[in-house]
Amino acid sequence: MYNEPIFLEPEFKDRIWGGKKLRELFGYIIPTETTGECWGISAHENGPSTIKNGPLAGRTLIDAWNDHRELFGNEKGEQFPLLVKILDANKDLSVQVHPDDDYARVNENGELGKTECWYVIDCEEGAELILGHHAHTKEEFVTMIEEGAWDKLLKKVPISPGDFYYVPSGTVHAIGKGTLILETQQSSDTTYRVYDYDRIDDKGNTRELHIRQSIDVTTIPHQDTYPEQTELSDQGLTKKKLVSQEYFTVFHGTLAGVYETEHTENYLLVSILAGEGEIVVNETSHSFSMGDHFIIPATVERYELIGNAEMIYSYSSIK
Repeated sequence: MYNEPIFLEPEFKDRIWGGKKLRELFGYIIPTETTGECWGISAHENGPSTIKNGPLAGRTLIDAWNDHRELFGNEKGEQFPLLVKILDANKDLSVQVHPDDDYARVNENGELGKTECWYVIDCEEGAELILGHHAHTKEEFVTMIEEGAWDKLLKKVPISPGDFYYVPSGTVHAIGKGTLILETQQSSDTTYRVYDYDRIDDKGNTRELHIRQSIDVTTIPHQDTYPEQTELSDQGLTKKKLVSQEYFTVFHGTLAGVYETEHTENYLLVSILAGEGEIVVNETSHSFSMGDHFIIPATVERYELIGNAEMIYSYSSIK
């Protein structure tokens, strides 16, 4: 079964901060003019990807994980571990923080925690992120929240296209307006909002905040994390390792020509950010282009990439 890549149909999410760039830049058919998220590779129950090709066409990635674990090297675990998104921040996202596995397991009905990382695909001049805070103690953190001292509390970081950020659970963060990001994360949909700029939704209501939970899970004091990165040119593929830690290993790849290799990981998650090409398995060619998401399963022993393309690819670090 599946001696070929598994191509996926994304799920899309309307968000108060979303826009139209997922259509304008990637050609996706988006459901609204405020579409904020493309869940490109997802086996989360809140938005599973649909398989487009092969024997499981029309079924979800959840089905594949549950019923055909051989596609994933018989990796253990009740849940597919990773989720890959593209986010269009037409407006500022809420300031938020995510729990770790232990807290989420107890307080979010067995949900995974959420450690994530961001690759900045594009951003407007002057765009920035919130990444961390300036409180030294939990008491100081609570006081700044109660006083609404957001400018004093929140740590802002200017960004440029091609930047990469690792965001462990417990990190206060927010993606700023005018930013397009590819996010690789644990497969979790748990978010605790700390601050939402007093915005109201289309019904005139403010969105729910989760102050108690945020205080519970935030790392205090904030700890900056800068993963060691390495770059290697191998045949026609330049590979830049962006991060490798307990949940995922993520690479940026630039394909310019031909790259042939044995498949050594249980499975690879691949998202095409630009360009086009083909992946050849057993002399059968499968074309890909900007905006495609696919998985190279464990059942593929060797493959060849041909073309000119930019991609982010990753695999689970959980063995």
